[in-house]
Amino acid sequence: MTDPNKTIISGAPGAIDPNRTQMVPGGLGDPNRTQAMTGLDPTRTTALQLGPTLTAELLCSREATMANGPAREQFLLDISAGGSPGLHAGAGARTPLNLCLVIDRSGSMEGAPLEYVKQACSYVVDLLTPNDVLSIVTFEETVDVLMSPQRVTNKQPIKDGIARLEAGNTTNLYDGLALALQQVVQSNESSRATRMVVLSDGDPTVGIKDYSALVQHAANIKAQGVTVTFLGFGPDYNEELLAGMAKKAGGNYYFIPRPELIPEIFRTELEKLMTVVARNLTLHLKTARWVSLRAAPGVASSPGDREFSFPLADLERGATLSQVLDFDFNNHPLGHYRVAEGRLTFEDCLNGRQETIPLDFVVEFTADEARYSVAPNPKVSQAAQLQMASRTVEKTIMGLKTQQITSAMAVAELQKTQALLLQQGRTADAQEVTMALRAIQSGDTGSAEKTLMGTMHHLDQGKH
Repeated sequence: MTDPNKTIISGAPGAIDPNRTQMVPGGLGDPNRTQAMTGLDPTRTTALQLGPTLTAELLCSREATMANGPAREQFLLDISAGGSPGLHAGAGARTPLNLCLVIDRSGSMEGAPLEYVKQACSYVVDLLTPNDVLSIVTFEETVDVLMSPQRVTNKQPIKDGIARLEAGNTTNLYDGLALALQQVVQSNESSRATRMVVLSDGDPTVGIKDYSALVQHAANIKAQGVTVTFLGFGPDYNEELLAGMAKKAGGNYYFIPRPELIPEIFRTELEKLMTVVARNLTLHLKTARWVSLRAAPGVASSPGDREFSFPLADLERGATLSQVLDFDFNNHPLGHYRVAEGRLTFEDCLNGRQETIPLDFVVEFTADEARYSVAPNPKVSQAAQLQMASRTVEKTIMGLKTQQITSAMAVAELQKTQALLLQQGRTADAQEVTMALRAIQSGDTGSAEKTLMGTMHHLDQGKH
């Protein structure tokens, strides 16, 4: 039985004008009028599959919304990658990598932190094959290329070079990222999962240190088709900065409370990389003239904005990425209307091609109160609750930082979030909240803030 609230995903890429909402055979009709769509049943379920890689489904919160007055509805976009998750036998061939390790070797890294980083990097080298391209950049006051991009054919010299790393002085994060970008763009191919993995335990202390400039730097790197993951460890690094950069760079963010956990976190990140099937996903959206985008992850809309483009996380085999988009509609007459036209673009790591999935946002407007007053679809509501949970976590972090809320108030809010995450099967995120709760209760609010920043980042990504 099909879900009556799912809407159609159809059409040709770039062929739909959201202001022309009637599909008229033979080009009849006035193309400048917003006309009711005929012959279209928005209750029919259609999921568009593009080859074996991705499937996209679009689900509206209600079967119909109110006509002849202001209305609001949410759409849930689920993007799923085929195949079985993980690297276990039978899951499918793994994706070749174009990987750059970006290692902070400033003075604060001396001792156990740097030794565990060396161990983790050597572990990475052991897992790579001649199909993978690896480069290594280190940064302190100066930045250096320890290894220029090359296929991993002779592992021991690479491991020997890593073992010789020594701690230096201050931290020049900006230039370290710039030099790493120069390495990975040399082998930035659609068939490879391209990633920079940054390890750091402190704030930038030399070079460009401004928060906004560093976050924009990360966004510029992403715009060149390169994703960046940030691993922060120790008590002194700036979690707001690293998480903000990870969000703009489309990568993951991890808080590592103890250096001995670095190798395990590396293993987790590497397994994700090796199963990436779609990278550089971007959702493009154009609303009709009478529609406003109220909210969407990572989008700051202003009155009058109609076109939006925002990046999404890379997608691994067997994973699903969920995004909720919230629309406001002005007074609108009865009928079925296309409220927005969208398209999802991505690079397919299986065939090495740029692909596009067209998206058609259609809503029926009705005067029947019994239809537009029904409760929203539970699946859409649950996804929207998770996005709201991310904002709750963000407010809790800022409240702790500014001391506008007490530890007891933070615990009460986080326990509600924890219950929601468990209810929706987000056990890994719930475990992170548990860690934060324990840290707050022991008086370590700094660790709690760093942990919660990771939870917020995961929820914003919408990946499960």
